[in-house]
Amino acid sequence: MRIAIVNDLSLAVEALRRAVKQAPQHEIAWVAYNGSEAVSKCAHDRPDLILMDLFMPEMDGVEATKLIMQRSPCAVLIVTADVQHSSAKVFEAMGYGALDAVNTPTFGKEDAHILLSKINTIGKLIGKSKFMPLQSKVPLVVIGASTGGPKAIVTILSQLPPDFGAAIVIVQHVDMQFAPGMIDWLDQQTALRVKKAQVGDRPTKGMVLFASSNDHLCLQANGTLTYTPYPIHYPYRPSVDVFFNSVAQNWGDRGTAILLTGMGRDGAEGLKALRLGGWYTIAQNESSCVVYGMPKAAIELNAAVDVLSPDAIATALLHRSPL
Repeated sequence: MRIAIVNDLSLAVEALRRAVKQAPQHEIAWVAYNGSEAVSKCAHDRPDLILMDLFMPEMDGVEATKLIMQRSPCAVLIVTADVQHSSAKVFEAMGYGALDAVNTPTFGKEDAHILLSKINTIGKLIGKSKFMPLQSKVPLVVIGASTGGPKAIVTILSQLPPDFGAAIVIVQHVDMQFAPGMIDWLDQQTALRVKKAQVGDRPTKGMVLFASSNDHLCLQANGTLTYTPYPIHYPYRPSVDVFFNSVAQNWGDRGTAILLTGMGRDGAEGLKALRLGGWYTIAQNESSCVVYGMPKAAIELNAAVDVLSPDAIATALLHRSPL
């Protein structure tokens, strides 16, 4: 895709350039340093996608989005320093036609990964994605959980048969020193084999891979799993969002994504990225949650196709899985 950058900060522009250039199928169409300049440039050279900052001199990103969508409409992704604390402005821009929002990347590899995942999803939506992630012959189920997660996970896994026709990968907020014990416990509760997700592993039919590091599990473009320390200061480790976003970018087929009980909002954005990519997404319902934080955040983002109890989630998996 031809991508334009609109940001008044040179450091942010350079971070966005580097992130976009990590994907050879994308090119930089032009750069503008305020909204007024962006409106003018877009009228003469309409890109496939604009990465639009919110706060800029002369004309901010909301007004620029409004005018661009009126005069020379194209896809707009809001890229700002703090999406959560700028939510009013974000929603205003989306009201004028912006498709989504993401935090401005730093120079970290994982930040670029999250941005590229958003860009790839938008590329699919507008029919401009020339990148085809690795196609897989294995149906994939991904699960994210935190507080209260072990019980919900067991409820789901215990109802799946040994010939369950999909691979399962789980990211649970748990310190790495406790992960081996949890893996052993889960392995005793299900007919499926549960093992530690190791660098180089591939999701395998009938196998449950469990994240077991204080770094973040992620799926690479070649279909193998690895761990990354980035984002370093992210409070949730391992992060469901980091994993879900990597799957949205690199798994070529659609699958099923599940976000279970937990405090905070980790996994909500990643679940939304997967839903935008055509995945069947499920959030755990409030009455069965120990803590209704993560599923609630996902539901508020309209990231969940269905809202179900763990028992109903197991039933849904059995109905969807090719055995």
